Amino acid sequence: MPPFGVTTEQPPKRIDELLDSELMAKLDQVDVMSRKIFAGKLQGERRSKKRGISVEFADYRHYSPGDDLRFVDWNIYARLDKLFLKMFIEEEDLSLVLAIDASASMHWGNPSKFIFCQKLAMALGYIGLSNHNRVTLYSFNQDGLRPLSSLRGLRRTQEMGKWLLDLEPSGTSDFDGAMRSIALNRQGKGVMCILSDFMYKEGYEKGLRYLSGGGYDTFAMQILSPEEIDPGKHGLAGDLRLTDIEDEDVSDVTVSAALLKRYKENLNGYCGKLREFCVRRGMMHMTIDTKTEMTPLLLDYLRKRGLLK
Repeated sequence: MPPFGVTTEQPPKRIDELLDSELMAKLDQVDVMSRKIFAGKLQGERRSKKRGISVEFADYRHYSPGDDLRFVDWNIYARLDKLFLKMFIEEEDLSLVLAIDASASMHWGNPSKFIFCQKLAMALGYIGLSNHNRVTLYSFNQDGLRPLSSLRGLRRTQEMGKWLLDLEPSGTSDFDGAMRSIALNRQGKGVMCILSDFMYKEGYEKGLRYLSGGGYDTFAMQILSPEEIDPGKHGLAGDLRLTDIEDEDVSDVTVSAALLKRYKENLNGYCGKLREFCVRRGMMHMTIDTKTEMTPLLLDYLRKRGLLK
């Protein structure tokens, strides 16, 4: 039997192991959305809904002195002898950014946190590409950021899949440095999803502050394995020596019912503080168990949480 929580799941080797054709067909009817309102920027009375590059008629309003006469509907004027101004929705470009924690601790649990993130990133990236949004992916660990920038259109699906398959988790995270670099390299506005367990010894606060107020509609997707959520249920018991998979720190513990209860209280408290920190900054936090099936996660849960529509 492998040590507690060590991943036994085999890494995916093919793109269809990340996203099969059945789920792909279902995702063709889904799009990424932003919970924030981005103001339009052209003449007339235009509002932004952040996708595409065209202009779509929305409504009318009464003409006011000083309005641009090019937007007057002269057919209505001929019928009613009143001036009405056409209003439009300006369909702007939406950017989707996916940041994947590739530190060693992510390759843990059954199902593996890292493999789950690969599959989720593939699905979200596919949704963005199928709707002609601009998609950028990053992986991050102690070696820095690894980017795949500005993909657009379904023809880039294979490239994205190969990039995800090539990722290998290692080392520590350097979450602060990664978020700072992403914030500095930001182009325009859009949606950002962070796929991580958010278990950083240095904390998550500084890294998330780099993203707050910077034009991203940020979703902190905290990915946890079943063994982390309920270790007692998955066989953690007795006298153990625990080794940190990232920095090899060692702790000797005796696992008892009281210790497991305290662990669950601490985990719930930690996740609750992360959620509160995100909410105060206009970010969305969600905790996702890796045993969650991908189809209901994408088509139900993430729609309810405002990421997809």
